[in-house]
Amino acid sequence: MVKTPGFEAYSGPLQRLGGLTNRVYRAADHCLRIPGKGTEEYIDRGNEKVAAQEAAKAGVSPEVMHFGADGVMVSRFVEGAETMSPDAFRTRAGSPARAGEAFRKLHESGAVFPFRFELFSMIDGYLKVLSTKDVTLPDGYHDVVAEAGTVRAALDARPLPLAPCHCDPLCENFLDTGERMWIVDWEYSGMNDPMWDLGDLSVEAGFDADQEEEMIRAWFGGEPTAAERGRIVIYKAMCDLLWTLWGLIQHANRNPAEDFWAYSVNRFERCKALMGTPDFSRHVEAVAKG
Repeated sequence: MVKTPGFEAYSGPLQRLGGLTNRVYRAADHCLRIPGKGTEEYIDRGNEKVAAQEAAKAGVSPEVMHFGADGVMVSRFVEGAETMSPDAFRTRAGSPARAGEAFRKLHESGAVFPFRFELFSMIDGYLKVLSTKDVTLPDGYHDVVAEAGTVRAALDARPLPLAPCHCDPLCENFLDTGERMWIVDWEYSGMNDPMWDLGDLSVEAGFDADQEEEMIRAWFGGEPTAAERGRIVIYKAMCDLLWTLWGLIQHANRNPAEDFWAYSVNRFERCKALMGTPDFSRHVEAVAKG
């Protein structure tokens, strides 16, 4: 019997759903999320609670029925929605646009999340966590962080107003009904440059040029400026730089959900490849000029 507030008397079946670091179950018309081992090292559950509740108020995330101090969460199950994947984004017509529209609704909601998602501070924080663990960084990681100094300078020169952002747009965090896209899992959410969400989803979903353009135009309602497009490209590289370290923490914590060493190496190599293209420096210059 489930003892979590919200459905204490429930004794029916639990259907295991997805989740890389947490255990997620369906229980009738509810969704139960139990935090994974070690997540307390880098997840602020207080921030997540506020973000999940505010995102629900904004109409982009399911209603939160319970959120405990231990991070156990009960939310409303979205009936008739498909959990997204890179393949689903390719085959479900209009899904990149629906994701862009959901992001815009969130970003323009006026919600305020307690956490400030600051890329380079988070890199430093993850490195600090990794310094306590028996794990090796991919060769050249610190060199690429140093090279990213030009990216940091460009972003700092032209800061945008912060908006409430999801910040971790894995495909599996999107639920599509065919008419509306829902977003779940607010563990990494914070006030951030909204272009981060667009760039990161493009990477996670493996969008081709047409899919990326569909998402971008749905968010902007037209053509973005060179600086706005440049920010999206920059964040496509920077999300890989950051999530490389996240993957290494999972690897060190022996998370069995995936081969996280391969995950981290692949992300790092993809980051280096994008940063090494001739167009990347052009995008950085466009951002610096504003």
